[in-house]
Amino acid sequence: MADDDSLAEQTAWALGPAGALAATDPSHRVREPQARMARAVAQALDEREALVVEAGTGVGKTFAYLVPLLLSGRRALVSTATKSLQDQLFLRDLPRLKAALGTPAKLALLKGRSSYLCIHRLQQARESAELPDRWAVRTLARVESWAVATRSGDLAEMEGLDDRSPVIPLVTSTRDNCLGAECPQFVNCHVVRARREAMAADVVVINHHLFFADLALRDSGVAELLPTVDAAIFDEAHQLVDAGLQFLGTQLGMGQVIDLTRDVLAAGLKLARGLQPWQELCGAVERAARDLRLVCAGPMREVRGIIKLRWQERARTEGFAPALLALDAASQQLEAALEQVEGLGPDMDRLHQRVSNLRALCARFAVETPPGRVRWIDLSAQSARLVESPLDIRDMITEQRRLAPRAWIFTSATLGDDERLSWFTQGAALEDATALRVGSPFDYPNQARLYVPRRFPKPNDSAHPAAVGALAARCALALGGRCFVLTTTLRVLPVIAQALQEALSAAGESFEVLVQGTQPKRSLMQQFGDGRRRVLLGSQSFWEGIDVPGDALQCVLIDKLPFPPPNDPLVEARVRQIEERGGNAFQEHFVSEAAISLKQGGGRLIRTESDRGLLVVCDPRLVQMPYGARLRGALPPMGLLAEEVEALEWLRQLAQDH
Repeated sequence: MADDDSLAEQTAWALGPAGALAATDPSHRVREPQARMARAVAQALDEREALVVEAGTGVGKTFAYLVPLLLSGRRALVSTATKSLQDQLFLRDLPRLKAALGTPAKLALLKGRSSYLCIHRLQQARESAELPDRWAVRTLARVESWAVATRSGDLAEMEGLDDRSPVIPLVTSTRDNCLGAECPQFVNCHVVRARREAMAADVVVINHHLFFADLALRDSGVAELLPTVDAAIFDEAHQLVDAGLQFLGTQLGMGQVIDLTRDVLAAGLKLARGLQPWQELCGAVERAARDLRLVCAGPMREVRGIIKLRWQERARTEGFAPALLALDAASQQLEAALEQVEGLGPDMDRLHQRVSNLRALCARFAVETPPGRVRWIDLSAQSARLVESPLDIRDMITEQRRLAPRAWIFTSATLGDDERLSWFTQGAALEDATALRVGSPFDYPNQARLYVPRRFPKPNDSAHPAAVGALAARCALALGGRCFVLTTTLRVLPVIAQALQEALSAAGESFEVLVQGTQPKRSLMQQFGDGRRRVLLGSQSFWEGIDVPGDALQCVLIDKLPFPPPNDPLVEARVRQIEERGGNAFQEHFVSEAAISLKQGGGRLIRTESDRGLLVVCDPRLVQMPYGARLRGALPPMGLLAEEVEALEWLRQLAQDH
């Protein structure tokens, strides 16, 4: 290969049968779909264009964008959906490709500040933290031991640290409580070091939440980094719109209010004891926050998960405005007290600013919703969050693309169900981008079957969840376990699980039924193991990001077509927007969203060239309704089975081959 070959030619060689990857990895296989995607990425990098690529399972999309990027020598941001995928890119994929290609690119990993140990807050936690139990005490001791040796301060280095540990908020900083340059540990700050390394790197790996949080809040260094790069690449781009809406919106959460009062109380008693009635003032703000949560809940007493409530239903009730006013009044008293002790240290000054910000949020939610935005209330068992959000991320993406000419590359396995990938491109203002669909190299007609029971309770029938559980039991018995049941709501999980258990017991068989919510997701996946005599039941968080290759998973059951809930406030606002311009909301929004989700859920089944399995969609509408053809078209081309006897026979055949 000559040095003056084009980037597309260099990329084709590197991925080809005699190229750098084949020379360093005996398992490397040439894949035509991967080569096609890599060629399109090389062109987008060369021309500084926008490219949107849907790449089916097995294409190898990560290498398809990283190989041309590394060969180009261009400076780039690579963003992915989760911190675990970030770690995979930074710790495994990029170093491996750098070595194979012999490129000198300097790499950096940048996460949000909540991923890094804050030395100052660790010291505070050691002195004054109230820990809930002995496990938390042990965890804090482990963090202290690790803190001495770590260079990066990235908490992901600590094995076995539960993401939900109450210790994590105590030893990390937020935008609100960070003291910045006034912090006594600023020189040793892990967040500052990570940003400095990112500014000096050629390829910086970030995540979508960090990207949007920074553009909205200027809090993590991305805003300084973005103008200096030649390319921005977004993997798992189907999650981009939701991540953007989360951070481009405005939120007032009762949890953040209570965190603030506890920080004020701890600092007040430590730095200004006796100067103000800190317990009384903080208690008044906490009570006001809890009263507001009760008003938001209304007659609802038991809440599972997070429920989205329409703004009009709660904000226009008699008690809402007085409760919000009471929170502001209590916050005003606390603000006045903090003004009296200004200058006692950066901690107190920062807390004063946080209380002022809280009052500004109270004022914002006390007036009418601005045009082009939507409000709702997220209600959980212990908290409530007032949310205001734009309807899409179009304006933000348009603004960023206008600022400087650079390549913008977006890729995922699920971006639409038409050639223009309209589901994604319309939501992200990328209608002018080059759109490419690269199909999976897997032989789906031979590897997989789709079964849709025609004689089955309707999805809104009260008998439907139990029927799903009974069918899942018959599938598990035929296959010897190795089944996933994916549901569209958390509410039906216990009903399906009970019916499944009862049917298995009636057959005299003992299977382990693993249900989301009973243990952390990671623990459930570890227990599922090789799948033998095990069935896993999960809702939304199990529809994607779960990779169980091989024989451990050979049957996926989906309880019903995953249409968005029509009473969701954001869905309602989008429907109004579509109808106001004369569009068909059912086809443009509901069917499009269902197609994407169905593709994600069904994608759990076949993960390698040798996998085989059965996808069961327990919703007759998939074969009976006119829109069913469009939804089936979104799935890979599996053989369609008409009767349950055929489906169970296919599973028995898989069990024998296993």
